Amino acid sequence: MADGLVLRVYQATRSFPPEEIYGLTSQLRRAALSVPTNIVEGYARGGTKELVRFLTISLGSLAETKYLLSVAERLGYGRAEELSALGAQYDRLGQRLWRFYESVRKRPPTKLVSR
Repeated sequence: MADGLVLRVYQATRSFPPEEIYGLTSQLRRAALSVPTNIVEGYARGGTKELVRFLTISLGSLAETKYLLSVAERLGYGRAEELSALGAQYDRLGQRLWRFYESVRKRPPTKLVSR
């Protein structure tokens, strides 16, 4: 789900004004991409403590993404209905991610698995 939303954010930001390429466009893309990459990195670390830490970062990036989508919509960038729909999808992702975070946080600590 998070991966698909990243792709949709990249598509939605293609129509943003050229002067925003290093501003809002870049910031929104980086925030959106940070959500799944932090989940992946936390999981790859192999320990509960590390996964919780990276899930926390991912939740923060998700909140940042939602805010930036709202700013873009208020500035009239992109298609309003597309940005609004993305915001709603990020809400659903946030609910899922929070439940995952809570379940991992309650687990007993694990150590890194030797690879």
